[in-house]
Amino acid sequence: MVKSTIELDAIDRRILRALQRDGRLAVVALAEQVGLSATPCQRRVKRLEDAGVIARYAAVLDPGRLGLPLQAFVMVALESHAEEVVERFHAALAERPEVLAAYAMSGEMDYLLHVLAADFEAYADFALKALLRMPGVKETRSSFVLTALKPPGDVPV
Repeated sequence: MVKSTIELDAIDRRILRALQRDGRLAVVALAEQVGLSATPCQRRVKRLEDAGVIARYAAVLDPGRLGLPLQAFVMVALESHAEEVVERFHAALAERPEVLAAYAMSGEMDYLLHVLAADFEAYADFALKALLRMPGVKETRSSFVLTALKPPGDVPV
C-alpha cells in the first residue's frame, strides 16, 4: 500500500531533521534552529503530525542496558497463506514482547522478525516454546547480531 506524500519545503525538512535528533525540543528552540518564529513553527509541526509525516514521538532505549543484549533477526516461513493462518500468526506475534519489529517480506521467507533476548537460553526458550508453536509456522532461520555497525538512524529528509 502506497501512502500519499505531502510537499515539503526546506524549512519542513529542517524541522524534521531537528526533531529526529531531539523529539523533546521545545517549539521555541525548534523555531530558533530552523529560522522561524514559534507560532509558524508550531503550525508546521502540527501540519506534519496531521499528515502522518511525524508518526509519533519516542525515546530511543538501549536494549543492552535494559538486560536484553542479544539481538536476532529471524526469518519465518508459514505453511499456508490462508487468511485465517496469517491472522492467527499476526495475533500470536503481537503478544510477544521479545519481538521488537516484524515485517512481511517478499522472497524465500514470509516474515523477518527483530527479536531481543537476555541471552541464548532466553532466545532458545522463545524460539522453541513460542515461535515454533505459533499458528502456521513451518520454518525459521535465525541470525544473531554480533555488532551494530549502523544502527537504525534518521530517515533522510
